[in-house]
Amino acid sequence: MRFPVTALAAALLSLALTTSAPAQDTGTLAVTPVVEGLDAPWAVDFLPDGSLLVTERPGRLLRVDGDRRHAVSGVGDIAAVGQGGLLDVLVPRDFARTRTLFFTFAKRQARGAGTAVARARLSADAQRLEDWTVIWEMQPGTSGGRHFGSRLVEAPDGHLFVTLGDRGDRPSAQDLSRANGAVLRLAKDGSVPPGNPFADRDDALPEIWSYGHRNAQGAALDLEGNLWVVEHGARGGDEINRIEKGVNYGWPVIAYGTHYSGAKIGVGTHKEGMAQPAYYWDPSIAPSGMMIYSGTLWPDWRGQIFVGALKFDYIARLGGDPLAELGQIRGPETGRVRHVAEGPEGAIWFLSVDNGTLYRITPR
Repeated sequence: MRFPVTALAAALLSLALTTSAPAQDTGTLAVTPVVEGLDAPWAVDFLPDGSLLVTERPGRLLRVDGDRRHAVSGVGDIAAVGQGGLLDVLVPRDFARTRTLFFTFAKRQARGAGTAVARARLSADAQRLEDWTVIWEMQPGTSGGRHFGSRLVEAPDGHLFVTLGDRGDRPSAQDLSRANGAVLRLAKDGSVPPGNPFADRDDALPEIWSYGHRNAQGAALDLEGNLWVVEHGARGGDEINRIEKGVNYGWPVIAYGTHYSGAKIGVGTHKEGMAQPAYYWDPSIAPSGMMIYSGTLWPDWRGQIFVGALKFDYIARLGGDPLAELGQIRGPETGRVRHVAEGPEGAIWFLSVDNGTLYRITPR
C-alpha cells in the first residue's frame, strides 16, 4: 500500500483559533498536511533522526522521513476488532542507545481480546521491528470491541504509565483484582517496579497505579512531571484527571453525565473517597489524544493542555486554575481528531481520522 506524503513546503492552509466564545476569531494558524491516505490513524511519535512513526488501527506501522515513507514490518498479531487494534506507540528517551519502541494494542485471547503492551527493536535500517515481545496483557480478555484505551507515557523515572479502558464491563473498573479501567505503572520489562500503591495487597493487581476510569484515550506529563489523562464519559461527563497514586476516580459509581439510555449513573457526581475530575465536558466531545505544551513557538501556551475531539471536530485548549477550556483550534482539517502531539521543534501535530491525514501546526 502506498502512503501519500505532502512535503512540508506545500501550500499552507488556515485553521481558526478561537477563544472560549467560538464565534470570536482571534487569529489563524498555519497547518500543513504531512502524511495523507492513512487508514484509521491512531498515534504518532518522533524518532531522534527527525523521522516519525504513525500507527494505523488495522495493524500497520508507518515510518515517515521527509518525503519518503514505508510500512515497517514485524508488527505482531493485532486484533483489529471494534475500537481495538494497533493503538499507541512510544519512542522512549533512551531510544538512541537501545532502539527499543513500545506499543499498546488489542491482543487476541481465548475469551476475545484484551489490551496489551509490546516491546520491539527498530532495525538499524528502520525497515522492520525485531523481537516483538508482549511484556504485559490484560487477563482475562473479554468479547466485544469497546473501550481498549490506550495510551503510553514514559514517567520521569523511566517507567511506563499505561491507560486501559473498562472494555465495556463497567463494574470491573472498581475491581482491583482486574486491570480494566485502570492506569498501570510498569517497568520496561513488564514487571512491577517498587512503589506501586497496591503491591502489598493480596486482592489487587500490583501493577495498578489508579483506577475507576472509563476509557482513557489521552495521557501526558505536565511541566512538573505529573501525569494527566483524558477519558470518555458516557452521555456527557468526559473527564480530565490529574492522576495520583492509588486514587479511585469513581467510574461507574460517580460521573458527570448519564448512560446513553438517559438513566442515572451510579450515585451521582460525588462520593467520599472518590476523586473529582479537574475538568469535564457535558455534552461529550469524545476526547482522544492529549498533549501538554512545553515548546517555545507559543510561549503563552506553555503548560496548557490540548485535547482532540472526535465528536465536534476540534482541538480543545485548556489551562488555568481551576482548569477551563480557553479556546479551540478548528477547521476543515480537524475532522475527528484522534491524537495531538508536540514535535521536537515545538510545532503541534495532530491526526485526523476523517481526513486520514497527519497535520503539522505552526504560527502563521
